[in-house]
Formats: sequence, C-alpha cells, structure tokens
Amino acid sequence: MALERILRVRGRGVVVAGDDIDTDRIVPARFLRAITFDGLGEVLFEDVRRGEDGRSLGHPLDDPERRGATVMLSGRNFGCGSSREHAPQAIRRAGFEAVIAGSFAEIFFQNATTLGLVCVALDDDALRAATAAVTGDASAELEVDVAAATVTVAGRTYPGHLPATARDALTRGRYDPLAELLANGDAIDATAARLPYVAGGRR
Repeated sequence: MALERILRVRGRGVVVAGDDIDTDRIVPARFLRAITFDGLGEVLFEDVRRGEDGRSLGHPLDDPERRGATVMLSGRNFGCGSSREHAPQAIRRAGFEAVIAGSFAEIFFQNATTLGLVCVALDDDALRAATAAVTGDASAELEVDVAAATVTVAGRTYPGHLPATARDALTRGRYDPLAELLANGDAIDATAARLPYVAGGRR
C-alpha cells in the first residue's frame, strides 16, 4: 500500500545560512537519548537558538515573521557529520516539508527522503537568488515541483537536482520501506507460511 504521493511542496521559507551545517548542530547529541523521536522538533538547532538561560539568541527560526514556514533554505553540504536520523526527524517534526540547499550529505538525504522530507539542491546562482527572494519577503511562497525537481519563488523557476530514485519514491508514495513492510503484513505471513525453512512452514 503506497503512502501519500508527494508531488509538490508549497509554503513560506526561512533561511538558515551557512555551509557544512552538521547533524550535531541540527539536533545536539544529548537529545539522542530519547526512546522515540517525539519532541525533537522543539529542540531543532537548540544550541544556536537558545542560550543557557533558555532565552532566544535571535535564530532565524525564532523570527516571528517566519513562524509557520515549511521550507528551509541553507548552504552546501547540509546534514554532514554523523549519520544520526534524528536530524531529519527534528526538521520534519518542526513542521518543515522541504529543504533547499546547495548540496546534501548522502546519508542525511537518504534519511530525509524516507520521512517524505523533500531535499532539492540548487546551483550557486539559483540558491543565491532564491535565498535573496525569501530573505527580502517573509510572505514569499516557494513551490517545489518534485517530479520536475524545480523551485519556484518570486515568479522565477530554478532547475534543481533531485536524484531519479528519490523523485520516483516520493511521487509514487514509496519512500518509506518500513511503512510498506507494515502495510503488507498479511502477505508476508502468507509467504512465510509457505517456506519450509520458516518455523511452522510445511515441508
């Protein structure tokens, strides 16, 4: 059973500037002890958002004009560092549906796609233009066309990069292998019952 097909993402954006933003900055290591991913959205970029006293450090995510943004823009090599899946989980659970960046660390990209978090890479010129449009207008809406791998903002459309395998998985609703496994439990049980080397199977 396929999940919801992700064909387009539309929403306002917020820029989290910088290259090489690693997974420890996205979600600090001390929050990895949680048994579930619940609550991770609340600690997204915790150590650069809030001081030791809990007060805001003026991070873009805390800008009142950016409240409700669902598309994050950043620089090159986003999600580098350790392969913790908590990083895309935190982004997704904070309400983001897409990340647009110069490039992505491979494991982060794979973990994000499994969650239905769309990650599109833009070349330098396109990324600068899209970032400028979002920075200059908090109400500007972005549209990511998943099948075409394009980003549209402020009336301009920029070609991006989204691997064909990820495009296919997202647009067909086949991006979460665990969900597919759980949805096909009856078929798995039926197959297992026919296998002679599975306990209970007939010889």
